[in-house]
Formats: sequence, structure tokens, C-alpha cells
Amino acid sequence: MHNGPRSGLAAVSTALLAMSRRLEVHDVLRTIVASARELLDAEYAALGVPDDHGGFAQFVVDGISEEQWRRIGPLPRQHGILAAMLHRDGPERLADVREDPRFGGWPPAHPEMSDFLGMPVRDGEETLGALFLANKRGPRPTAGGGFTEEDEELLGLLAQHAAIALTNARLYERSRELTIAEERSRLAHELHDAVSQKLFSLRLTAQAAAALVDRDPARAKEELQQVAALAAEAADELRAAVTELRPAALEEDGLVATLRTQVHVLDRAHTAHVTFTCDGVRALPAAQEEALLRVAQEALHNALRHSGADRVTVTLARTADGGTVLKVADSGSGFDPGTVRNAGRHLGLVSMRARAGGAGGRLTVHSEPGRGTTIEMEIPGG
Repeated sequence: MHNGPRSGLAAVSTALLAMSRRLEVHDVLRTIVASARELLDAEYAALGVPDDHGGFAQFVVDGISEEQWRRIGPLPRQHGILAAMLHRDGPERLADVREDPRFGGWPPAHPEMSDFLGMPVRDGEETLGALFLANKRGPRPTAGGGFTEEDEELLGLLAQHAAIALTNARLYERSRELTIAEERSRLAHELHDAVSQKLFSLRLTAQAAAALVDRDPARAKEELQQVAALAAEAADELRAAVTELRPAALEEDGLVATLRTQVHVLDRAHTAHVTFTCDGVRALPAAQEEALLRVAQEALHNALRHSGADRVTVTLARTADGGTVLKVADSGSGFDPGTVRNAGRHLGLVSMRARAGGAGGRLTVHSEPGRGTTIEMEIPGG
């Protein structure tokens, strides 16, 4: 038996908080639809995001099973009542959508819908999408259909906040795209600096070996051994960079496996001994895993390229409150975090703090000249 919707400010607050906590566009869309359906006690809810070709770039539904959605077929086009909601400034409430002259029918597997409430999701003059609800559950309080004026007001409030949440999610994803581009650019420079230097040395050593083959075969043999060693180092550097460039590793393997693989490769590629330990950390939200990985990569980059350390340790562990803490510690030269001059030399700290803050965590730096550096990022438990 249906218990009816949660009412009052508590239900609205729960819906708005749920939207604001999501970062990915698809997650925001799903949360908006589920929140609208629950808040207005509807049997079906959907949210369509238009594309530029007369269709929908995304169309998220709630109340329909995945199997039924597959049977319905391709995403709908922008026609009939769907198109009307994308070009209206306000809501549309119908007692029976099937009797509206704009109604053009449904695919065979589509569920039957009667009373209807639609609302555009707008950011200023731009229509970001449209919310559609159908089949108000419970008693029908009005002659004009299941949905009420109060439902319109609630959906209007939800749509306003949905526009904010969706805009923020788009900005977040754009920021991630820029971050990935910046990361690839940094890795390209690193790859060029590390591998091209070794290849240059490789060429000179091979030339020296060729010159010594006839007059000093023993020295030529030593030079060829050095060629082999340089080639192996260049291959390791290349493998390390390619590992970092694999954007799917985190999504496919998770944070722990990705960090373990990258640390293993870096340990082989550098003279410093690099280790990784993990204590009780399981899967985390995607945004937090990405932030932890990027902070670890930046801290490892600083330790291996600038500190002169012979040991670097990476630790991932659970905290007492159920949170997660990442530590990257090196035995290198260290620095004074309080000095402007050194802070400028370690500008990676700025981006690391931004990444930590964006994932709801905090970054701390422990370092002294001659005593190494520890970068610590902590994400509190929820």
C-alpha cells in the first residue's frame, strides 16, 4: 500500500540537498527526476535535455524498469507535448495528456499515462531541459486532474534548483576536461624531458661504441652495455608516462589498483625506491577517487623530479571517522612551506589544495629543509 509523499519543508530540503551533492551531469539528472517523482507522488517522471538536432541528448526516466525502457526504443524526438515544454516559460498541467491536440501517441511498449504536469528547467533565457510527470498517485483531489496548483509550485521550486545543480555539474565536467588536458600537457612535457634526454644519451653512446669497435673492442663492449641500460631506462620512462595517460584506468580498476600500478611503474623508472601500502580503503565516489589520484600524482612528480629523495612512500588508509587519508612522504631536501619564494617553486601545492577542496577534503603539507616532505590529503567520513 502506498504511504503517500513526504510533505513539508523536510521533503523539499531532502530533494534539494540530494541534487546539490551530485557532481556528474548524469547523476544530477537522475537525482532531479527521482526527487520530482517522490516529492509530487507521481507514478512516472522524466527529464529531457535537448540536443541541437531536434532530439534529446539525454532523456532520464524514473518509474519505468530498464527492460521496459529498452523495449520502448530510441530516445524520443522533440515533438508534441515534449517540444511544447521546451519552449514554454512556465508549467503545463493537463487532466489527460492523451486528449491534448498536441499528443502524438507512444511506442507500443510505452506505459499508459493520463494526468500530466510539465515544467521547463531554465537558466535565464536558456532552456536546459524539461521535467515531465504523469499519473498522480493517491486520491484525485481536483476535477481538473490529479496534479494541483501546489504541485506546480513545488515543481517550479525544484526546477529552479535543478537548473543551478545542472549548471554546476556542467561546469564541473568542463573543469574536469580542462584538468585532463592540463594533465596530458604536463605529462607530455615530462615525457619529452625524461625520454628525449635518455634517447640523446643513447645516440651519443651508440656513436661512441661504433667509433671504438675496431681500435678498442673492450671499450666498445662497455659502451654497448650502456646503450642497453639507457634503452631500458627510456622504455621504463615511457611506460610510466603511458600508464598515467590512461584515463580509463581509474574508472576500470579503481583508485587502489591504479595507484598500486603507477607506483610500481615509477619505482622501476626512477632510482628512488617508491612503495605503496593500503589499509582498508574500499571504493569511493568517482570525484573523490579522481582527486586523490591526481594529488598523489602531483606529489609523486614533485618528490621524484625535484626533491632528490631516495625513498618515497605512498599510503592510503581509513581514518577513525570512516574517512580516507592519502600520504605521500619523501626523504628529499624538503622546504619551508611558509616562505613565498619556495611556495612559488612548489606551485603544484595550489592545484593540489584546489583538488582536495573540490572533493570535500583538505590538504596539509609537512616539510622542513633537509627533512623531507609529506603531502597529506584527508577526506572525512560521511
